[in-house]
Amino acid sequence: MTELSDRNCVPCRGAVPPLVGKELSDLLGQLADWTLVAEHHIEKEYRFTDFAEGLEFVNRIGKIAEDEGHHPDISLAWGRVAVKIWTHKIDGLTESDFILAAKIDQIPHYL
Repeated sequence: MTELSDRNCVPCRGAVPPLVGKELSDLLGQLADWTLVAEHHIEKEYRFTDFAEGLEFVNRIGKIAEDEGHHPDISLAWGRVAVKIWTHKIDGLTESDFILAAKIDQIPHYL
C-alpha cells in the first residue's frame, strides 16, 4: 500500500458519504498522534520553542494546503500550532483528510 504522504488529495464534489467506523480507524492507524473527534474531524497539536518557529510551520502547512487544494483549520499561538482537518463539503472525513495530515507530519518540527 502506498504511504498516505505519497498520495494526493482528491477534490470532494459532495454527494459522497463521510467515512465511518473501521475505515476511519484504519486510516487513523497510519498517522502518528492525530486524534479522531466524533468521527467528524482529526486534530493534532504541535509544540515549538517560540512563536517564529510555529509561524514558519504554519506557512509550510499553507504551501502544502495550496498545492493539494485542501485546507485545514490552523490555530497559531506562542509555542504551539493546532491543526484540525475535515472535508467541509460533506461535513465529515474523507481519505484526503488523512493524506493531508500525513503530509503535514512530514514538515520538520523540533519539539
